[in-house]
Amino acid sequence: MEGKLTLVISNETLKLIHKHGENAYPDEGAGFLLGRDDGEVRHVEQIYSTENAREDGARHDRYLVSPEEYLKAEIMADKLGLSLIGVFHSHPDHPNRPSEFDREWAQPFFSYIITSVNQEVALESRSWRLTADRSKFEEELITIE
Repeated sequence: MEGKLTLVISNETLKLIHKHGENAYPDEGAGFLLGRDDGEVRHVEQIYSTENAREDGARHDRYLVSPEEYLKAEIMADKLGLSLIGVFHSHPDHPNRPSEFDREWAQPFFSYIITSVNQEVALESRSWRLTADRSKFEEELITIE
């Protein structure tokens, strides 16, 4: 990936992502980013929030999206004339950097917004893309429109 990777999102949509992370606390919350991909620049038009399908004991530091929810997000994006361009999830009481687990389960095409939520308050979000060789994440700039 050459050049500056950028994810464009509205302030209202970012606030919805933060609220979802706060509501999921002390567990990880997750959902999908729906929008347009213009190569190095992606535009988030809408989100699709999901329940964390991970078993009870693992939800604090892992998330899982069920196949049914993935399908619903795909159908919603299609109806809106958009694409699934990424995933958002929260890190309760942990930095907003991808973990090794995140890297192992990520897809190279998606953007990954990670929000740090400390004591039920969303602090900051950062976005990442997995490199094509799956060896690491590259941070992408979040631009608020």
